[in-house]
Amino acid sequence: MSLDLDSPSTTNRDWIFPSQSFNLPRTPARRFSSPYPRTTSFQNSLSHPPSNSTPPAVPRTLRRRISHRHRIVEREGSVDAVTDGKSNDFAVQSGECPSSGNKTTSVDKKFTSFFRRFTVSRQAACIIAILVTCFTCLVHKNFSLHNQVNDLQDELSKLNIRLRRCNISDSIDIIDSLSEHNVSGASLKNTALILSFMMLSLPLAFIKYMGYISYIRRPSDSNTEELSLNKQLAYRVDVFLSFHPYAKPLTLLVATLLLICLGGLALFGVTDDSIADCLWLSWTYVADSGNHTNSEGIGPRLVSVSVSFGGMLIFAMMLGLVSDAISEKFDSLRKGRSEVVEQNHTLILGWSDKLGSLLNQLAIANESLGGGTVVVMAERDKEEMELDIAKMEFDFRGTSVICRSGSPLILADLKKVSVSKARAIVVLAEDGNADQSDARALRTVLSLTGVKEGLRGHLVVELGDLDNEVLVKLVGGDLVETVVAHDVIGRLMIQCARQPGLAQIWEDILGFENCEFYIKKWPQLHGMQFEEVLISFPDAIPCGIKVASSGGKIILNPDDSYVLQEGDEVLVIAEDDDSYAPAALPMVKEASLMHIVRPTRKPQKILLTGWRRDIDDMIVVSLNQSS
Repeated sequence: MSLDLDSPSTTNRDWIFPSQSFNLPRTPARRFSSPYPRTTSFQNSLSHPPSNSTPPAVPRTLRRRISHRHRIVEREGSVDAVTDGKSNDFAVQSGECPSSGNKTTSVDKKFTSFFRRFTVSRQAACIIAILVTCFTCLVHKNFSLHNQVNDLQDELSKLNIRLRRCNISDSIDIIDSLSEHNVSGASLKNTALILSFMMLSLPLAFIKYMGYISYIRRPSDSNTEELSLNKQLAYRVDVFLSFHPYAKPLTLLVATLLLICLGGLALFGVTDDSIADCLWLSWTYVADSGNHTNSEGIGPRLVSVSVSFGGMLIFAMMLGLVSDAISEKFDSLRKGRSEVVEQNHTLILGWSDKLGSLLNQLAIANESLGGGTVVVMAERDKEEMELDIAKMEFDFRGTSVICRSGSPLILADLKKVSVSKARAIVVLAEDGNADQSDARALRTVLSLTGVKEGLRGHLVVELGDLDNEVLVKLVGGDLVETVVAHDVIGRLMIQCARQPGLAQIWEDILGFENCEFYIKKWPQLHGMQFEEVLISFPDAIPCGIKVASSGGKIILNPDDSYVLQEGDEVLVIAEDDDSYAPAALPMVKEASLMHIVRPTRKPQKILLTGWRRDIDDMIVVSLNQSS
């Protein structure tokens, strides 16, 4: 709010502070009279003051009003420096000549101060009213809680009086019920103790009774022998434990439960615990024999020691059963009695000196396949077989050899080595008598043909005598391929003797180090002549045909005009079974054949040193070849 001395006054304050009327221009809108006497000389002196004379004295009432206005301005403190300057000028001018602007400024300041005081008073009144209301509520709540506490104390005192009255009558009933409960509990504990001792002595009494019955029923004639009931009972128990695989663990479990029940009943009879707590305590004594050290009293200590002793026996029996089971499992693994879970493996039945070279050739053959599995089953100890195979000085090239101990004449042992899932089965001839070895090979073939699941792979049987070949083929049929190693070796020896260097050729062809024989069916060659088949394989040399219409007979070097039929197989010499395949027929230029001069054959002389049982067959072969 600004103080403008020149602006006309719009507020009438003369009702608060009456002042002397000045010579002001009167308007129709503002007309009032002053209570002070109007003096003409004072007005003239104010309006026309003399130039050289001192100013007239200010009236006392006017000075009081001016000082009062100064005090109001100083108390408010809201007027700025300009206003203060103007107020000071106004005070000086008021001392000299009062005007209407001075009245207006004083009235505005008083109205502002009054309004501010009224606002502060209203806020303070609201705060005081809120505080008074909260204090009143707290006082009322305090008095209500105090009354509730008094009511509860009265009810509590009444209930205490009733309780005292009831205690006098109920104490007698409680004493009677406790005495009856103690009597019934003591009788129940005695019964449990007696029952536990009876159950403990029952087996001994039964054994004694069985012995007494056996003694009474024993005949007077000493020549007739009759088994006693004790021996018969022991025999039945032995049969039960031997016949059922889970009989021993079941017996141990029953014995443990009986011991826990007997111990719980005995502890219930000598302690003040419940039957459930006694059974749990009995189990702790059985599980840990050191828990009985916390027992107090003669009775509980005797029972706890007895139960702990029985728990030690049961624990020893359990350890014996577990150790026996583990030992049997390790023995079966060590002796090769576990089952072989393999597929497409090579199975060798029997053991001979040829096993080393056979395993070496199989390892070379499986090298292209990344290794394979060979299972050997013979009537030898597994550890001995593994030790002999480990002594063989050659690289297995990723092929794993599994040994099992068993007889090839037993179907259970054949199933143990997965004979029905084998890719090839080789029956080795035993060293010794050829006839006995062939007889055993024949029995092995009979066992193999009796497998219910059937045989997936082909069967190769080694024989010692050529005369027994017909009999083995008769039994095995088309499933069996026989190899009379003794006869074949004799013929090869005659040929190697007549053709120097042929032994090296046989070694390369019959082994897997270089090229070997392979027989395979090629449907795209059906209907072609053999002379076309000869030039169809750039990486192999066709040698013959396995004729399907002749029962699988192999014809070496057939006629060039022979036409391959459906089902025929081609015999070739190749490096590996996956290293050759038929290709398109090449262009062949015709040319004249060279004339080859054959030398005249001369008589040969062969010296045979040593003796064989088939020496006559060797002589016949040599004579036929020389002719």
